[in-house]
Amino acid sequence: MTKRLISMMLIATTSIWALTGCDNATDSVDATDQTTQTATANSSASEVDTIDWSLIDSGEKPADRANYKYPFAIDSQNVLDYADYFKVDAATAQHNLTVSMASNEALSKVLDQSGSSYVSHELTDGEDIKLIIHTTPDIAASSYDYVLSDDFAKGLVLPIEILPDGKKGKVEVHGKMPQ
Repeated sequence: MTKRLISMMLIATTSIWALTGCDNATDSVDATDQTTQTATANSSASEVDTIDWSLIDSGEKPADRANYKYPFAIDSQNVLDYADYFKVDAATAQHNLTVSMASNEALSKVLDQSGSSYVSHELTDGEDIKLIIHTTPDIAASSYDYVLSDDFAKGLVLPIEILPDGKKGKVEVHGKMPQ
C-alpha cells in the first residue's frame, strides 16, 4: 500500500512539473513590453527588496544524510528509475526524490515574500539538487540552505537560489533542451 501511494505521489508530482514546464504563455513578450520592463528596472534599481531568510528558516537542524531513514527504499523502482534517467547513483536518487517531493514547503515560504515578483521556479536534477526561483529584478539575488521540517523529509537540506532575471527556467524534455 505504501509503495503504491508513493508511486502515485511521484507520478502526480512529475505530471505537475511537466505541465507547468510546458506553459509557454510567459515566454512571448513583445518589444514594447521589454522596453517598459527595462525602463522600470532602471528607474527602480534603488528599490530592490531582499528575501528575509530568517522568516523562512524552519528552525530544524540538518540531518546526517549517511544515516537518514528515507521514505524510499534505495532499491525501489522509483529510485532506480531516477538514478538511470539522471545518471546518478542510487543514494543521490533516493535523496533527490525525497527532497523534490518536499520542496513545496520551502517554495511556499519564499513565495509569501516575493509576491507578484515571482516569475517561475525549477528544481535541478542530477548530482546537486537545488530550487531555483526566478523573480523580477526588484528582488535581490541571494541563496540559502533551507532545512526541511515536514516529517517526510525532516532535516534534509534544500539549497535555494533566487535569480532576479525575470526569465522562465528552461525545461529539459526527454534529454534535450528546447530550442
